[in-house]
Amino acid sequence: MKPTVPPKVFITSRESVCDECGEELGRKAWITLAGDRGALCLACADLDHLVFLSAGDAAVTRRARKHSTLSAVVLEWSQARKRYERQGLLLEAAALEQAEQECLADAEVRTRRREREAERRAELDEQYLARFAARVRELYPRCPAGRETVIAEHACMKYSGRVGRTAAAKSFADEAIDLAVAAHIRHAETQYDRLLQRSWDRREARAAIAADVRRIRAKWGRRE
Repeated sequence: MKPTVPPKVFITSRESVCDECGEELGRKAWITLAGDRGALCLACADLDHLVFLSAGDAAVTRRARKHSTLSAVVLEWSQARKRYERQGLLLEAAALEQAEQECLADAEVRTRRREREAERRAELDEQYLARFAARVRELYPRCPAGRETVIAEHACMKYSGRVGRTAAAKSFADEAIDLAVAAHIRHAETQYDRLLQRSWDRREARAAIAADVRRIRAKWGRRE
């Protein structure tokens, strides 16, 4: 099966006439070359329902081309470079709109993510967090790499009421570290959150996964 090659549309540099309808198109006309049929205007080439997307935004272009059933590459002769250069694409309007909406959503997601990260960093005492994470690693030497930082960040968020903000945690007491690790294991390594989603009572859910928490804590190197 031959690969699909999109039609090419050329922006002319001289006066042009459509060889099918006879319309005078003038300079800078947009035409296609149809072999024996000669040069056709976009209407005669059945491309006049498409909209133009100029080159420059790779993400929009990629998505719009994927969504558009029909597309055409727009080329213009560069006198300086002595070659045709791509100016953009002709695409279905609905495909372009869908691509722009998707990219806008992505940009909004990235903005919100940056804002959340900035807020999170502002709420963390970096020096204290590092010491807390080091203590987690000391007590649980076999926990997965980087997990000690995740545990510390969750436990030490300001104004949260979490275990990392307690007096015991600030003295890096073993009990406080154990509580922070257990909380992380419950959410990240067991079915606890799914049980809560299914409307289990919190105490019943904790009891159901208690053995798993103990097993994982032992696996990570902590002795009961």
